[in-house]
Amino acid sequence: MIKKRWVVACLMLVMFSATFLACASTSKQSSTGEYVDDSVITTKVKSLLAADDFLKSFQIGVETYKGVVQLSGFVNSQAAVDKAVGIAESVQGIKSVKNDLIVK
Repeated sequence: MIKKRWVVACLMLVMFSATFLACASTSKQSSTGEYVDDSVITTKVKSLLAADDFLKSFQIGVETYKGVVQLSGFVNSQAAVDKAVGIAESVQGIKSVKNDLIVK
């Protein structure tokens, strides 16, 4: 009877530990909270770019990983690049902006 309780207690401890380790952040994988934060940042940047009359005609890709926003796509001027980067930098919660926009 005591052995059975000990086995159950050990299994519960292993399951509890695995739950916390699964949600932990690593250098190559974001935690659940970071993923949600990144999704919110991406949505905010995309909506601001779509709302801008000058930039809405361009297809600018936005991805966020651990607070770093990456902009990609093609635009027709350096002014469009500067404006897109400025809009992305205005969003609260970002760490930096990686500009991969290409001027055609």
